[in-house]
Amino acid sequence: MAPNATIFKAVLHIADMDRNYYEDHTVTLARHPSETDERMMVRLLAFAFHAHEALLFGRGLSTEDEPALWRKDLTGLIELWIEVGLPDEKTLRQACGRAKQVCVYTYGGRAADQWWKENLAALERSKNFAVMNLSLEGSLALAGLAQRNMELHCTIQEGQLLIGDGTNAVQIELMTLKEA
Repeated sequence: MAPNATIFKAVLHIADMDRNYYEDHTVTLARHPSETDERMMVRLLAFAFHAHEALLFGRGLSTEDEPALWRKDLTGLIELWIEVGLPDEKTLRQACGRAKQVCVYTYGGRAADQWWKENLAALERSKNFAVMNLSLEGSLALAGLAQRNMELHCTIQEGQLLIGDGTNAVQIELMTLKEA
């Protein structure tokens, strides 16, 4: 964790009807000084979509050998490696060799579209690699929910996420660019 990181705490009430997963998670997010609310909330969105008792946040932007989130089995093998944003293609290929499954959540509108166009040829060969794209409107609306202390209700059904804090709600639909 960066020494000047801002700490956010969130209680997530997750009802994932696609996976029959219904649990509450209390998570602590350290937002690096260079990280935006938008990126931090996309990390939280990725957590909600892959929620599991062993899913953990990585050490942050300044740590290159760790993803935004990951899940390891009891032997220490990486089952799931999740990146957020527009990661380097070389890093993703290395992650595909280290983990059973690699997932990337892109956002940012045209920048994300351009990133995928530039990296498609190199990454489409990986069988254990998936890319999900969040619209610019969706990621900005999600960022609007960011608070230092959050209690969020997340409902996932048919690949769509409805997330709200009791006052505001955002419906998120991810576009699958590549399936694992």
